[in-house]
Amino acid sequence: MRKQNKHIGSSLDDFLSEEGVLEETRAVALKETLAWQVKQAMEKDKITKVEMAKRMNTSRAALDRLLDPGNASVTLQTLARAARAIGRDLRIELV
Repeated sequence: MRKQNKHIGSSLDDFLSEEGVLEETRAVALKETLAWQVKQAMEKDKITKVEMAKRMNTSRAALDRLLDPGNASVTLQTLARAARAIGRDLRIELV
């Protein structure tokens, strides 16, 4: 008799939860999305990294951490400054 795959029919969230990585995966996806949105806005408005760092009143290194999708060590304060620097608001909600 064939062994059935226990994950067939389950959702991705169910699978990630069973593996114990759901929250981490969500956090990484959120950070990647925010980094992509900031980068897209910078490109659209032709804002250089040097100019963006000045607008955020931060260093180029801090901006590079923000734009690096794999770097999760970004504070809410940094995200809020980045949003203001590109003329946007940062909105975070519990759902």
